[in-house]
Amino acid sequence: MARERVISSKPQPQDRDVSVVSLRPTTLDEMVGQRSVIEKVSIAIQAAKQRGEPLEHVLFDGPPGLGKTTLAHVIAKEMTERPVRMTSGPALSKQADLMPLLTNLERGDILFIDEIHRLPKIVEEFLYSAMEDFRVDVTIEGGLRGRVVNFNLQPFTLIGATTRAGLLGGAMRDRFGLQFHLSYYESTDLATIISRSAAKLGLQAKQDALDTIACRSRGTPRVANRLLRRVRDYAQVCGDGTLTEDIARQALTVQQVDDLGLDELDRAFLTTLIQVYEGGPAGIEALAASMGQERDTLEDVVEPYLLQIGFVIRTRQGRQATREACEHLHLEPPATRPVTRTPSEEPSLFSTES
Repeated sequence: MARERVISSKPQPQDRDVSVVSLRPTTLDEMVGQRSVIEKVSIAIQAAKQRGEPLEHVLFDGPPGLGKTTLAHVIAKEMTERPVRMTSGPALSKQADLMPLLTNLERGDILFIDEIHRLPKIVEEFLYSAMEDFRVDVTIEGGLRGRVVNFNLQPFTLIGATTRAGLLGGAMRDRFGLQFHLSYYESTDLATIISRSAAKLGLQAKQDALDTIACRSRGTPRVANRLLRRVRDYAQVCGDGTLTEDIARQALTVQQVDDLGLDELDRAFLTTLIQVYEGGPAGIEALAASMGQERDTLEDVVEPYLLQIGFVIRTRQGRQATREACEHLHLEPPATRPVTRTPSEEPSLFSTES
């Protein structure tokens, strides 16, 4: 069985247990980071409540683990005090899958669709009238005896979350009145998040230990909380339960997470690119084949953070490692390079170049 990738921003089974769910903030005042987004959301909520109207439809995009689902829960609590209705794009394969959700919504309810860019086209088009006019047209039977039945819906708010905003159809995107991009968190914000999580878990933690975890969390709260739990385990077994800087460093070394938050898979990606492909450029399919990994794993899990910190750049010819990546891994830059990222080659987390 493959080792758990603790620095992955994808949800893991333990992220859904009671102790982890309780780590989520429940109000806007408890939210840390994403200050611009939180301010705009707060204004929109207050304005909607003053008018006695449901909030406009909201679209959150950005890398996984940054709080899109958490924000949906917070908005639901701020607007209605009722729980958010949740589903995902892959779970809605046909119109009939969406009908029970829509017809059971009360006025002002929040419907959250995760990975909304993965909705089938027919389901996406079915949502157009629901979002704009709060009604849906359903065809009963078929052929000459077929008829269209109109269902009126209660005014509701649709919150969509996507990690690939570019794959969302333009017509669908335009129907969201509020659109926000979530970016990676600063280490100071992550340290604050970890401090609150440690308090909720009843842990004794030194500030330098929290700072160490924050610096290795890849700018992602989900990763930060996961690393906090792994350090807690190590402190419990190999220490007295108190989180200190030494304990944190030892625990993260055991987890093979280095000073920049790179793990074994990240380093394998960079090593393959530098040593096998002489620093690049190399296509993602070739890299995936050389590493024995799926292309989606490299694109969705590994690359975003390496692009963010400037260790990899994307060109029309493929991926290319930078001098900084070679220095971090203590590898000699290939003679055919070096390449250092320039302002015109700033990496994009959502670039479609391959």
